[in-house]
Amino acid sequence: MPSPSADVQPVSPKRSQIDRIGVRVLDEMVEMIVTGTVAIGEYLPPEQALCEEFGVSRTVIRECIKRMQEKGLVVVAQGRGTQVRHFNDWNVLDPDVLDALVRHDESLGVLDEVSVVRATLEGVMAGEVAATGSEESHLTIGGHLDDMRRLQDDNPAFLEADMEFHLAVMAASKNRIAATIARSYFVRPRQSARWDGMNPVDAIERTLEEHERVFEAIRAGDAAAARVAMEEHILGSWRRRRHPDGAHHLSP
Repeated sequence: MPSPSADVQPVSPKRSQIDRIGVRVLDEMVEMIVTGTVAIGEYLPPEQALCEEFGVSRTVIRECIKRMQEKGLVVVAQGRGTQVRHFNDWNVLDPDVLDALVRHDESLGVLDEVSVVRATLEGVMAGEVAATGSEESHLTIGGHLDDMRRLQDDNPAFLEADMEFHLAVMAASKNRIAATIARSYFVRPRQSARWDGMNPVDAIERTLEEHERVFEAIRAGDAAAARVAMEEHILGSWRRRRHPDGAHHLSP
């Protein structure tokens, strides 16, 4: 029998359909918990019932439950079932959990809280850049501000430059933990229509002015002013465009 050619590579197994189905089932099970369909402290239906509900095998259900354990959503108690954990145990930085929370944020309370966390973290980082930032980092941040000035008549491009300004401040702070959390709470909520809200007619002008104040404080080396300017910008911007419905979680 001829020996196999040296160039023949082993065939990689194709990604199984179970994986693709599992992603859909996992999304739906996360939503069951986030929306309170299965409330905190309650137990998920038994495995067999979940198999019938989603039309999948026990293998898929077990993998999804394992993934939900990793996200802090559930705990499996031997002989008792799979119990939904308290909200404080959920990994709200997990993309699936955060996406579901934002998607079902009827009261806008989640986006209120996201704005508070962002304002605090980005305020701290802006202060760090003012205190220790290099001339190179100032040039990078200032370059994104120049883009914002230039792109005021192109809303999507202006918003992109706005995002790059914030990301540049985070990077220049060298606070990796704060930057990782703030990036999650900055980038993902922007995918929600609720985050856009109802911008006033002068939104771009006011946003640009607020970024100017942040940058002026950074360039002047005034850490306290940079922190305050960034916090006021983030909270003020959200208050301006926030729909006036639901429970308000922000101080006036």
